Amino acid sequence: MAKGNNGAVNVVFVHGGFVDGAGWEGVYQIVKKDGYDVSIVQNSTVSLADDVAATKMVLAAQTRDVILVGHSYGGAVITEAGNDPKVVGLVYIAAFAPDKGESVNTLIKDPKPGDPVPPILPPKDGFLFLDREKFRESFAADVDAEKAAFMADAQVPWGLEALGGTITQPAWKSKPSWYLVATEDKMIPPAAQRFMSKRAGAEVVEQRGSHAIYVSQPSVVASLVEKAARSVTSAAP
Repeated sequence: MAKGNNGAVNVVFVHGGFVDGAGWEGVYQIVKKDGYDVSIVQNSTVSLADDVAATKMVLAAQTRDVILVGHSYGGAVITEAGNDPKVVGLVYIAAFAPDKGESVNTLIKDPKPGDPVPPILPPKDGFLFLDREKFRESFAADVDAEKAAFMADAQVPWGLEALGGTITQPAWKSKPSWYLVATEDKMIPPAAQRFMSKRAGAEVVEQRGSHAIYVSQPSVVASLVEKAARSVTSAAP
């Protein structure tokens, strides 16, 4: 992979529900090696407001403009947090990209016939988990079996308040965006990903992969992130 832009912009990664920031390690290693300063947000996924605040805390520490990257529910987080003036571009990785007034809940409430149904267990104390036995099939089908089993056993509870948090102003309306569609995704249907990416006016790349494509194919994700970084750098005055 070509070398990066030697730090003209920084990169900040935001994880989604059921997982934590450790899943970005493979992408982190590539982007870091290519010359970018990288930070990873460890959001609690308890509420959208809390996760936006955690992301803004990381953004406040950045010394340069930022490419903000979100996976899955992390897409909702970057859609709101991306209004921060330091953010110059958004990258969605098999992610939700809500519009004003929308939430993850509103985006998933009317599944189309034939869409895969994620094996989400009934809420427990206001939090959701995926069925461990079905985790790999639904979330990480192309991830090494042992790693997928670890991810299933290390699940982070996803708060109902996070799913219900609504967007006040979608950053993709004022910032350039890129979107990686995972064509074998069984958590967010590829058709829904295409709809959201088109609505956001994003530059789209499609890749055969599971919802956990950021874990299974880090080079594909890193390539799109670096493309976004080069684009905003070349467009700068």
